[in-house]
Amino acid sequence: MRYVFDTSTDPYFNMAAEEYLLTHVDEPVFRLWRNASSVIVGKNQNSLAEIDTEFVRNRNIPVVRRLSGGGAVFHDLGNINYTFMETRRPGEDSAQMFRRFTRPVLDALQALGVNAVLEGRNDLLIDGRKFSGNALCVHRDRVLQHGTLLFNASIGDLAGALRTRPEKFVDKGVKSNVSRVTNIAEHLPVPMTVEEFWSYLQRYFAGEALSAGMSGSMGFSPEELEVIEQLRKEKYATDAWNYGRSPQYDFVQGKKFPCGWIELRLNVKGGKIEACKIQGDYFFVRPTEEVEEALTGLLHQYDDLYQALKKLPLNDYFGAVQAEDLMGLFF
Repeated sequence: MRYVFDTSTDPYFNMAAEEYLLTHVDEPVFRLWRNASSVIVGKNQNSLAEIDTEFVRNRNIPVVRRLSGGGAVFHDLGNINYTFMETRRPGEDSAQMFRRFTRPVLDALQALGVNAVLEGRNDLLIDGRKFSGNALCVHRDRVLQHGTLLFNASIGDLAGALRTRPEKFVDKGVKSNVSRVTNIAEHLPVPMTVEEFWSYLQRYFAGEALSAGMSGSMGFSPEELEVIEQLRKEKYATDAWNYGRSPQYDFVQGKKFPCGWIELRLNVKGGKIEACKIQGDYFFVRPTEEVEEALTGLLHQYDDLYQALKKLPLNDYFGAVQAEDLMGLFF
């Protein structure tokens, strides 16, 4: 077993490291890692449908797509993530994988006096409240299973960042299941800090290796870091990966402005606006089609759309309205 206890809290790096370990390492792996505040979306999700865009943007919270399936999760430094990677057992289905890899985590928590259980296929609960979501990815004969461990995470930020408004989106993406959540720290018989909990997990899973003086090998070599950094730069830190892989969807939203009602309809594929239709009861002196044409082909992202709208004489198209006002239509 290879143990990796990461000090990086960069979500782009950590997602790249997951892919590196899955695709470049043959031995079994156990990894502990933490991300600074970030939203981590499943591979097949529509990123924009899973987040409160304004909340995330105002707080500079990165949105990063992972390799595994499942729903969106919020990470911060009060959350510890764990990963198991091993050879897939013949005939093993996803439910069996989840049971196999969550069992050691449940045992570790129960050893602390926390009555944690697996419920359904992939959620870990305490007293009926979720503290861990888990996801799988299979690469050839290797399986990766990783999960969150909410220890003392900001529940307010979690709720704010993942506040979805699904009525705006009509798509085939995977929707997150919003559940009641809890922090592990609330249920510990003896209080501990997140750093103490991290150390406990290290000792629990890698006690023998730590005793044998292997702690120096529990990170990445310079050569491995070079590969991971390249993967971070070229894939996980790009809008093309984090937003462009969203499934095709239609986006509809209307809003009342002082100049009148404006309704926006977008067809988005691969994160890019393929068709745009704007309607309403506003007065205009230039055809709305010019705005539609200016927006078609752009990424469905705040900065791209804002810059495009700022270049247009919006008062001619809609009356007294500014680019900042219109941005609320797009998300």
